[in-house]
Amino acid sequence: MRIMRTGIADAKPRPQVLRTGASVRQVPSLPLPLDSILSGDCVEEMGKLPSASVDLIFADPPYNLQLAGSLTRPDQSMVDAVDDAWDQFDSFAAYDAFTRAWLSEARRIMKPNATIWVIGSYHNIFRVGAILQDLGFWILNDIVWRKANPMPNFRGRRFTNAHETMIWAGRGPETKKYTFHYDALKAGNEDCQARSDWFLPLCTGAERLKDAAGNKAHPTQKPEALLQKVLLSSSNPGDVILDPFFGTGTTGAVARQLGRRFIGVEREAGYRKVAEARIAATVPIDPALLRHAPAKREEPRVAFASVVEAGLIAPGSVICDARRRHSAIVRPDGQVQADGIIGSIHKIGALVQGLPACNGWTFWHVEAEGKVEPIDSLRATLRQRMAAD
Repeated sequence: MRIMRTGIADAKPRPQVLRTGASVRQVPSLPLPLDSILSGDCVEEMGKLPSASVDLIFADPPYNLQLAGSLTRPDQSMVDAVDDAWDQFDSFAAYDAFTRAWLSEARRIMKPNATIWVIGSYHNIFRVGAILQDLGFWILNDIVWRKANPMPNFRGRRFTNAHETMIWAGRGPETKKYTFHYDALKAGNEDCQARSDWFLPLCTGAERLKDAAGNKAHPTQKPEALLQKVLLSSSNPGDVILDPFFGTGTTGAVARQLGRRFIGVEREAGYRKVAEARIAATVPIDPALLRHAPAKREEPRVAFASVVEAGLIAPGSVICDARRRHSAIVRPDGQVQADGIIGSIHKIGALVQGLPACNGWTFWHVEAEGKVEPIDSLRATLRQRMAAD
């Protein structure tokens, strides 16, 4: 792994003027600084990256918390609040201009089917969402990160802030083939669709990075579990993940762990130093455990006739339901026959049950070695043969 403390060598791109009079900055085609932390302002450093070069962006920008003065608990003890200079802006207009600038560069460097995740709180996420839409991004989901252990509302004048919001968006409405591992997420969620509310604890304990004095290395360090869900759901091994607000390197550490490549941008030297050590100590997971099973919708379409033609089931064979209450005979043309009626495996399956529709692949079974198994297993065998060829 290669960690850089400086950005790509400066280059002076020449603007191209279009017929409309608008200018488009030409960015030199330089090698991507993979597995590196670029030192500098995120807008400037992203501006040096080639267009359409990254697969996924995770951004944890300043929240513009607008904290005025210190925050104390009822016992007058001080709260370790986020009062760093990087989170302070002169006005909403200044914050909006900054947001528009970095999101514009982010959109430029995203591949056509790339997606972006932006996390925020009520202080900024609505402004970010509006700017995302203004710039042409296409919002896919908003995800609520519900915190298992939120910080209490010490003054007792508001509800406890127990969640943060992530916006997941495509580069534009034309982004149709974005990565989303629906089947894997569903299988890992007790075969139920993965929901848009995630219940995860704050970063605490051994995961919380501390400096030599025992203080938090970064005030808003995100839990690795959050990034794991983001990367596992919407990226693939080998994909390039960009984090323009790298901080202490949670995105980089998780990317390395999950077999992804990363590019980080961080202007604070102290954060970069912590991130470098953290990522260097991260152990990648066995690549064999990261391979995704192909989604069913991506598998090649196979007709029942093809299964018959391949000799996986012979014409004249009897198929039945799992309880052997209904039966049908397989015809040479891939249709089946029951009660003198001929049709597809789906049509006849629905007919014998008196239902309007039926998935014949899972309803009909074939007997093998004294057991019945769905004919879908024959389709799976044929797909394996096709893949081998």
